[in-house]
Amino acid sequence: MTEQFEFTTTEEQTSAVDTSVFGEGTRAEAKQIIARYPESRSALLPMLHLVQSVQGHVSPAGIKFCAEELALSVAEVSAVATFYTMYKRKPCGQHLVSVCTNTMCAVLGGDAIYKALGEHLDVGHEGTAGEPGTEGSITLEHAECLAACDLGPVLQVNYEYYDNQTPEQALELVKALQRGEKPAPTRGPALSDFRGAERQLAGFFDDLDETVTGPSQATETNRGAALAQERGWTAPSMPDDAELPPLPEKK
Repeated sequence: MTEQFEFTTTEEQTSAVDTSVFGEGTRAEAKQIIARYPESRSALLPMLHLVQSVQGHVSPAGIKFCAEELALSVAEVSAVATFYTMYKRKPCGQHLVSVCTNTMCAVLGGDAIYKALGEHLDVGHEGTAGEPGTEGSITLEHAECLAACDLGPVLQVNYEYYDNQTPEQALELVKALQRGEKPAPTRGPALSDFRGAERQLAGFFDDLDETVTGPSQATETNRGAALAQERGWTAPSMPDDAELPPLPEKK
């Protein structure tokens, strides 16, 4: 069975998978996640992030763990885990570097950045340079859109933004990560590692004050609002008696 179809195991095959890697602490946190939702199955997405915070990817053991905790079938969990690109099928490096190669970033230099990093690391999409999880190891991926077109070309490290990049800047950033350094993102808190970011995505903020520090705005993003303020532009207000369209009839 190839890695691409690692999750497409049958219930019988998965029943033999050992989930002991998820200790009592992780199981207790899983129950905290589940308690947030009126329906336990709604906790699946953060549960998968919790799995990645422990293992650095979503393994067959992680699939089985989620299925057991949420009373779901392995097939149901696998269907979700293989649908979203944030859930990795192979172990990630200490840092996940995502380069936006969608149209805006690509024409501004995103493709050149991705090419330069791929050549330096000697890997392709979702390839890892170094032993996954060890100090300085890097997993590289191209991303379809990182929702920062006004700051392109952009890349993310563990989902934190580095804006207005050039191939030279991106290459120096990756070399710094390989040396064990953690350069500050353009926006957002101090850089964590991939597993730490996954823990936050699961809903656990061990140092909330530190997590919410750092710049959160960019001049480019606020330019329209600044122009409007300088020139006295305002949007028309909503009248108090605005007529709303009728709701469609239920069939």
